[in-house]
Amino acid sequence: MRKCSIILILLAIIPKLSYSQSTESWFPNKLNIQPFTANILEARDGSSYLFGERRLKLDAGISSDVYQVHNGNSTLSFGADLFTFTRLRNENNFRFPVETIDYFFGINSGYKVIEGNYEYGFRIRLSHISAHLVDGSYDEQNSVWRNGRVPFVYSREFIEVLPYYKINEFRIYGGFTYLFHRIPTTIGRGIYQAGFDYYLVNLAGKNVTPFLADDFKLSQIGNYTGNNIIEAGIKFGKYNGKGFRILVSYTSGKSIHGLYYDLNENYASFGFSFDL
Repeated sequence: MRKCSIILILLAIIPKLSYSQSTESWFPNKLNIQPFTANILEARDGSSYLFGERRLKLDAGISSDVYQVHNGNSTLSFGADLFTFTRLRNENNFRFPVETIDYFFGINSGYKVIEGNYEYGFRIRLSHISAHLVDGSYDEQNSVWRNGRVPFVYSREFIEVLPYYKINEFRIYGGFTYLFHRIPTTIGRGIYQAGFDYYLVNLAGKNVTPFLADDFKLSQIGNYTGNNIIEAGIKFGKYNGKGFRILVSYTSGKSIHGLYYDLNENYASFGFSFDL
C-alpha cells in the first residue's frame, strides 16, 4: 500500500514541478478528467433495467476534484471517488430486494493538456473495491442463499493508470490496472483496458447530445477473459459537464459484480443517469 501511494504522489507531482506561473482552485465545479462513459468503475447516479433478467442496477455516488492547478493550456488535479453499484431483483407489488452491492472508494490525480481541437492526458487512481451479498439474495422461506451463491470475502486494492487522447469530441483511451492486494487470490493481478467515447455535439441541439461509447477489459480469472460494455444514448446538458443521460447498453463477459465475479453474463439494459 505504501509503495503504491508513493508512486501515485510522484506521478502527480512531477508535472507540477514546471508550474512556476499558475492559478489554483479548490473544490472546482468541473472535473479535470471527465469520466470514461462506458467504464463501469465511474461514479454515477441513476438506474437501469436489465432486459430478460427481471433485475435492476442502481448507481449512487460522487467523483469530485478537490484541487486543480492551471498553467497555460495544462491542468493538474487531485480528487476522490466514492460510489456504489447495486443489483436488485424485480418482483411483484413494486418490490425490489437488493441482491448484491459493490463499494468503491479511492483517490485520483489527473493531468491534461489542451492544444486547439486536441486534448491528451491521463488519470491515476489508487482505490479499493469490496462486494457483499445482501438480504435479497437470501431465501428466508427455505433458509438458503439463492442460486447456491453464499457470502464470501471479496476485496481488491489497486492502482489504475488510464492515458487518453481526444480529437474534438472523440476520445480514445487505454491503460492498465495492477491489483496489489486481492481476495480471492484466484483473480489475476493485471487488468488491461481500452475504450472510446464519442459525443455528437450540436447534432440535435446545443444541449442535446447523442453519444456512443465502448469499454473493454481483459482480466484473468483462471484464463484471461474479456468484458465489454457498449453504451449509446442522449445527454441533456453540457456533453462534458453536468447533465442527464438516457441510455441503452449491452454488457457481456464476467459479471461486473464482485460476488458474481466468476459468472458469465450477457444482457441489454435501458436506463438513465445524472452526471453531477
